[in-house]
Amino acid sequence: MKTLLKTLRNAYSGFSEPAWMLALMVIINRSGAMVMPFLAVYLTEVLHFNLSQAGFILSMYGLGSVCASFVGGWLTDRFGHFSIQFISQVAGGCLFFLILQLQQFEFVAAGVFILSLVNDTLRPANAAAVAQYATAENLTRAFSLNRMSVNLGFIVGTAIGGVLAAVSYKWLFMANGIMGIVAGLFFFWYFLGRQDEQPAQKQVEEQPLPAASGSPLRDLPFVVFVLLCCCFATIFYQLFSTLPLYYKQAYQLSEERIGLLMSFNGVVVLLVEMVLIYLLNKIMKRSVLIVAGVLLLGFSFVLFNMVHHLSVLLIAMLLFSLSEILAMPFMSAITAERSGACNRGAYMGLFTVAYTAPLVIAPYLGTTIASIYGFATLWWATGGLAVVTAGGLYVVVQQMEKQRPGRQTVLPDADEALIVV
Repeated sequence: MKTLLKTLRNAYSGFSEPAWMLALMVIINRSGAMVMPFLAVYLTEVLHFNLSQAGFILSMYGLGSVCASFVGGWLTDRFGHFSIQFISQVAGGCLFFLILQLQQFEFVAAGVFILSLVNDTLRPANAAAVAQYATAENLTRAFSLNRMSVNLGFIVGTAIGGVLAAVSYKWLFMANGIMGIVAGLFFFWYFLGRQDEQPAQKQVEEQPLPAASGSPLRDLPFVVFVLLCCCFATIFYQLFSTLPLYYKQAYQLSEERIGLLMSFNGVVVLLVEMVLIYLLNKIMKRSVLIVAGVLLLGFSFVLFNMVHHLSVLLIAMLLFSLSEILAMPFMSAITAERSGACNRGAYMGLFTVAYTAPLVIAPYLGTTIASIYGFATLWWATGGLAVVTAGGLYVVVQQMEKQRPGRQTVLPDADEALIVV
């Protein structure tokens, strides 16, 4: 019991106060992120768009996110993460009230594009803030803490969102907008005047690679890494686009049950990720962990074709949750380490593209394959893509790890020495 308590303490220790407050802001923000998991259902069931139209609108959301990644990274390097995070959340919250009024297909598509463009400038700015308030020894855990906050908010958001959607989608959009504004105001209240604050034990010395001193587009291994992460995210985003439709059409689940099932993903990540990352980061290479996460993601979808029973939905969601725990925090940490202080926004912005570009591709591709060939073909395709992606990531991450500067022993705490490998 003492060992368990010590492990839990170590997993959550060492973070600065701003890091915790940044995590709290993310919880508030994501607690209101209720629309996206139900957007495909809203477009088809309420606005009566067909699957192709719904997929196109979801792709417009992704296109806005891609643009936001570049714009957000550029703005972060020039104006700092504070202004970008505040404006993005408040303005994005207000836009949900506008989107609710749109009914015509063209207007909805344009509105969703603008909404995502404003909302997702938050991503590179927030990632840069996470890196700023982290130390060398807890960088990966800092990104895990951020993801834990995302998933805690996701639990609340999807569960409440399912109830609100069953009553009226009007309340769903309004709640999303209000929580975004509240998160922005909270962020402004705490971080005003703290833009340059850093932990007392910041990284010993930032030693960016020569390739990382300028544009990330000139860093060829990193560009390949981003492209492979893009493939991973294309599989991952089936969770928000085609999977709710699969639940609805194949299992006739209600919005409430869909919301509860998807919130289970957040529960698993919340309970497991921080401790698991703390333990695995000391004993396993990141290339192995990332590959395991990608393969597990593909298998979680293939499982739908192997067993047709309600229980498989829960098992697949558990595997899905473990896959993102193994892959995502280490992908973010690799990106932060690859960059320097002067271009971290650009690096995090390009890395964010790996998760925003698939928002263009994944929904339309997934819904098109499902409508023409069926869900079974879609799930086999995701499994095959996962295998190819895992192989590519293993090679490129191994290469990037060899190029990593400062592969020296890091001494975070007297009772918690570890070697970064």
